[in-house]
Amino acid sequence: MSTTDSPMIESKPRSKFSLGLTAQIFIGLILGVAVGQFAPEWGKALAPGADVFLHLIKTIIAPLVFATLVVGIAGSSHSHSLGRLGFKCFIYFELVTTFALVVGLAMVNWLQPGAGIDLAGASVTQANELLAKKPSAGDLIVHIFPTSIIDAMARGDVLQIVVFTIIFALGVKAAKATQIVDFCQSLSEVMFKYTGYVMKFAPIGVACAMGNTVGKYGLDVLVSLGKLVGTLYLALIIFVVFVLGPVMYLAKVPIKKFLAAVKEPFILAFSTTSSEAALPKALQAMESIGVPRPIVSFVLPLGYTFNLDGTTLYLSLAAIFVAQAAGVHMPIEKQVLMLITLMLTSKGVAAVPRASLVILAGTLATFDLPLAGIALILGVDTLMDMARTSVNVFGNCLASVVLARWEGVFDDRSGEPLEESPKLQAVATAEVSQ
Repeated sequence: MSTTDSPMIESKPRSKFSLGLTAQIFIGLILGVAVGQFAPEWGKALAPGADVFLHLIKTIIAPLVFATLVVGIAGSSHSHSLGRLGFKCFIYFELVTTFALVVGLAMVNWLQPGAGIDLAGASVTQANELLAKKPSAGDLIVHIFPTSIIDAMARGDVLQIVVFTIIFALGVKAAKATQIVDFCQSLSEVMFKYTGYVMKFAPIGVACAMGNTVGKYGLDVLVSLGKLVGTLYLALIIFVVFVLGPVMYLAKVPIKKFLAAVKEPFILAFSTTSSEAALPKALQAMESIGVPRPIVSFVLPLGYTFNLDGTTLYLSLAAIFVAQAAGVHMPIEKQVLMLITLMLTSKGVAAVPRASLVILAGTLATFDLPLAGIALILGVDTLMDMARTSVNVFGNCLASVVLARWEGVFDDRSGEPLEESPKLQAVATAEVSQ
């Protein structure tokens, strides 16, 4: 399927004083913080509004991923390259997440945010509960394959949906069931329209989410563990600028166009601490700037499980933070071993509730570090989750562009005005002549 057939983000002419969705979301974020800070009870009362928005978003994910992936594989003449694309995805994901782990390790050793913190009195109850949820390697492998696609869709398990859909789409293509491809094409168009309607509620959902978060935890929580939070934010900025920045340059990503497209998914992920909330908009946004539907519908859902740049960086930073807070000296060779452990254990557990804390609890237990350190981190985990989730979304959006460029199918002209695109001029001229 050509990218010219793909649904674009509609750009309706706005009046001089109207605000775009990004501006509305940002205003909602600020209002939510203000309400949570100055009227915390009101802020906590806004929680249902955030839940309604997230519930609406979750209704989009399963049908949208299913429909776009079926059309991308079964409706494309290049589905034989699916294995090659998957191989390239895993190479890219592994390289980038390794850099993320290294950046986290370097920053926590340099700034020493855990130095001088006393773990005495910190409870290990929640940490032990998290450790009990840590799945084994065998469980992770079995979990990839769904027992029921209906159950996987109901739970919003993106990885299971992707695995089923890939096999299903290959079957559709082999059977030449064009009716199913046409149905999925129509379903994907409907779901993009549905996404547009739900996104109109995004500013209210964001305001409610921020009001509830700040009302419940307050901004004062930053004072005691401000150095940890600051270290994470700084490390993520360094990662984006000095790791993802060169990736954008080497892959010849149209940076201005990419940043404009990714800003709404980024803000949604930051304010709701949910990658799922940003997925429908991210799929739409990346397609609008020239990533073909078969690429974006494959790479983004897969990246949500295997390419969690922000989360992997956070894990290496948090593990060493706990060691510092406990006064445990970890030699560099032990830190490298921990890095390798995290590199392996951080893959494929996105479906586990509070996955990053589950992995962290398992890592601390493996290296005989006190689980009480998690009790400290839990106090500011929401604030850190906002940053790592938004970087996860940013990194996966970039991955879809990089893979499209790597495959030689990225449309540099997509999204340009008619007068600037010779391809669109030719189409327009042909339509007029007819």
